Amino acid sequence: MSVSATFKSGFVAIIGKPNTGKSTLMNRILGEKISITSPKPQTTRYAIKGIWNEPEHQIVFIDTPGYLKPRYEMQEKMLKIWNDAFKDVDLIIFLTQIAGFPSEYDMEVLQHLKYLKNPQLAVFNKLDLSPEADLEELKAELPASITESIMISAQTGENIPALLDLIRKYVPYHEPYYEEDQLSDLPLRFFARETIREAVFRQFEQEIPYATAVLIERFSEESDKVVIDAVIWLERNSQKIILIGKKGSGLRQIREYAEAELSRFLQTNVQVHLFVKVNPNWRKKGTALKELGFDS
Repeated sequence: MSVSATFKSGFVAIIGKPNTGKSTLMNRILGEKISITSPKPQTTRYAIKGIWNEPEHQIVFIDTPGYLKPRYEMQEKMLKIWNDAFKDVDLIIFLTQIAGFPSEYDMEVLQHLKYLKNPQLAVFNKLDLSPEADLEELKAELPASITESIMISAQTGENIPALLDLIRKYVPYHEPYYEEDQLSDLPLRFFARETIREAVFRQFEQEIPYATAVLIERFSEESDKVVIDAVIWLERNSQKIILIGKKGSGLRQIREYAEAELSRFLQTNVQVHLFVKVNPNWRKKGTALKELGFDS
């Protein structure tokens, strides 16, 4: 890939408390669904890179798990991912929602940021729900480490072009880090796993989404389709009964959602075969977390 001397390339971390719209924002910028979304907090468990390629730049966004106080081993791994996201990035986007700012969680996140040297933007999301908000009042609560601020709606796209102009300003002149047609650095098996997990988050309430993990046992790219075999982990047999549903109705809805989303994403027919297994307390087991891709 031949680029000009004015080409820009760099890394941007999106951080904030759970359920502020981090995944929605990255998906909006990329024009493609890279991070799974749901109305429930703590949907994102990994640092997910999404690559925004344009003729004049390549910007790599890192969607992080929401900041949290860990209660078990998996959340400790998520907090480490959150902390590692600050390292060697060219810009940090602190994302929060306008309503209720500043919350206690917001102040904890900002406390982490005030000692960092990375350039930082404060992005106040959900402007569509708080159209009368005063940016100057919001800015008064920010530490000096925040260099600029803007109000947006990741859901509707309001003020996204202005935000992108701000982001470009802080990205350095550099050659691209990835191929020009690459959307992420993660394998397709990862997106298959996350899409199935998203289906569970969207279909079930209470503890079941958080007690769920997905393993891809087969990802076969055939001439006219992709075939995926996946195992869904749950922690208790009672959760398994609920997830499978009467005559398999719950499992069927998960499969249909995953097949539709993955067929769109991969632009080919996708067949998903699901199996359910009880793995008690997997969120607290180092071996199970390693199998799911969390570093030791």
